[in-house]
Amino acid sequence: MPVSIAELKVKVFADGADKPTMLRLAQEPWIRGFTTNPTLMRKAGVTDYEAFARDILRHLPDRPISFEIFADEFDEMERQACRIAEWGDNVFVKIPITNTRREPSLDLIGRLANRGIRINVTAVFTMEQVRTAAAALQASPAAYLSVFAGRIADTGRDPLPVIAASLELIRPYPNIELIWASPREVLNVIQADSIGCHIITATSDILTKLGCLGKNLADYSLETVAMFYEDAAKSHFCL
Repeated sequence: MPVSIAELKVKVFADGADKPTMLRLAQEPWIRGFTTNPTLMRKAGVTDYEAFARDILRHLPDRPISFEIFADEFDEMERQACRIAEWGDNVFVKIPITNTRREPSLDLIGRLANRGIRINVTAVFTMEQVRTAAAALQASPAAYLSVFAGRIADTGRDPLPVIAASLELIRPYPNIELIWASPREVLNVIQADSIGCHIITATSDILTKLGCLGKNLADYSLETVAMFYEDAAKSHFCL
């Protein structure tokens, strides 16, 4: 098991839309890229999508960044995707695997791939979605498939077999990298690393915990005991 961030083979991407946090994380050489989405942007208080994206790209021109379209009709999705792709050579355009009516985005993905647009197919949960999306991405110069392993785990299913099988499915497509999306804990980073997943995205709360990799458990136990003791003292508890 890797005992330091430097030993990880999986590429770590920061997931978020808070500019100060993104710029701070960009100082870390082990942060290999960035992803965001409309939900994270709303949480961060972003009100002008393009202004935010272009500002971030001015500060982060040298690592891949994924920005997501936010339409539901395929014609408008395509227009937005083409516009976003023009913002920089390091931009990947996130396209949901379906729209809100369960209509697959495969034809759109194929058209964008044929135009040479870098695509991040997002909200992927099933093996059938992996298989069909990979085929649609054949012509893309570079592409990501984001399998939402954390959300799969939220349903009580083990995401590891899904990620492992997905890696096998995309093996014939050297232009595609698999993303372990929505991790829930640092253990997921180790799991992604151990099975050869190309990328894992993580929010700042998980990235902060990566410093615990390889930590001595006895020392960690003592720190936990000390935390409980100090918080009890600060609360002036008495019996």
